[in-house]
Amino acid sequence: MNIEAKSTSLLLRAISNENRLQILVWMMDPVTHFPPQVDGDLIKDGVCVASITEKVGLRQPTVTAHMKVLEDAGLVSHRQIKNWVFYKPDRNAITNLVGSLSESLQVRNAD
Repeated sequence: MNIEAKSTSLLLRAISNENRLQILVWMMDPVTHFPPQVDGDLIKDGVCVASITEKVGLRQPTVTAHMKVLEDAGLVSHRQIKNWVFYKPDRNAITNLVGSLSESLQVRNAD
């Protein structure tokens, strides 16, 4: 397996869980999917883990574990503001993943 395929495989594993994928989809358009926040801007700072927890309907430790998987894959980053942790999607990494996957799976003419 080449390095690019291995890297893509790790990223795909990160989004293979339906909860992680749903969270990532919501985070790509946070203004539509999350309420305004007192601390932190939804676009600039990311989405508070409490808002993610409430929306996805899982316990906070479970959401934190899911977010760690996404962060370890390089798909999101986090920052702390006061006592809260905010997660923000890495749009470049997500775009690269989609492009790489599309290119890799493109049907080639056998002629």
